Amino acid sequence: MELEALNDRFDLLVTKRSVEDSFPVVKNILLLDSEGKRVAVKYYSDDWPTNNAKLAFEKSLFAKTMKSNARTEAEITMFDSNIVLYKFVQDLHFYVTGGEDENELILAAVLQGFFDSISLLLRSNVDKREALENLDLIFLCLDEIVERGMILETDANVIAGKVAVNSMDPSAPLSEQTIGQALATAREHLTRTLFQ
Repeated sequence: MELEALNDRFDLLVTKRSVEDSFPVVKNILLLDSEGKRVAVKYYSDDWPTNNAKLAFEKSLFAKTMKSNARTEAEITMFDSNIVLYKFVQDLHFYVTGGEDENELILAAVLQGFFDSISLLLRSNVDKREALENLDLIFLCLDEIVERGMILETDANVIAGKVAVNSMDPSAPLSEQTIGQALATAREHLTRTLFQ
């Protein structure tokens, strides 16, 4: 019951922005392939109420941006009264959408944090095949970056660290774990043996 009340208060906080629009809000984060098809998407706004509306937005946005050269650095465009920042890497297209009054630098930090954390987790092998094989990590990254439209974190090292801890497989051999994961596994085994 307390959790439900807390969620209701959080919803109220997110939906009632102050007069000064004191915090930036992300409307969606998209990861599309080189044909404009979904790899991983998260919507935080009701601007696109149906799945068909979301797919139409993705198709139109991809058609508008596909000929640009956003491979070296992120680019920005206005699209359907939204600010969209995007970056292309190999066969993946990264997008972050905010309202027309949002701060472009903050949205750029979200985009860069998303891309860099994916790059860290995929060991710089950022392509569609690797992304599909590690889709769980990508969705965990999205969850660590934005919650209900509010930006939580943009530092790629922090995001990747949290995702690595959350996705840790304690049954994996110690040689395949990071030092942090190995310590957590050792701590867990020690705790289990102490309580037996």
